[in-house]
Amino acid sequence: MSEEIPIAWVKTPDEATIRQYMGKGHPYDFGFQPRMTLLITAHMRIAPFFGQLFREIMFSDQGALDRREREMVAAVTSAAQDCHY
Repeated sequence: MSEEIPIAWVKTPDEATIRQYMGKGHPYDFGFQPRMTLLITAHMRIAPFFGQLFREIMFSDQGALDRREREMVAAVTSAAQDCHY
């Protein structure tokens, strides 16, 4: 018998709530809810601030790295830390 492993130890919002938060045309809308998004929106008091910070880091035209390089740094960092989110 297979036991379902929880995706988080906190109560996460439903898909409709997350889609409302993300808005239409979000660059990270892959047709499913990324687990990091679930965790961020589980804390709606800080989610808007985190979202604003994330957008500034990943999509700003300021800084030495372009968007592709920023995505690569994020992917390598996640892999190095064995992050499943």
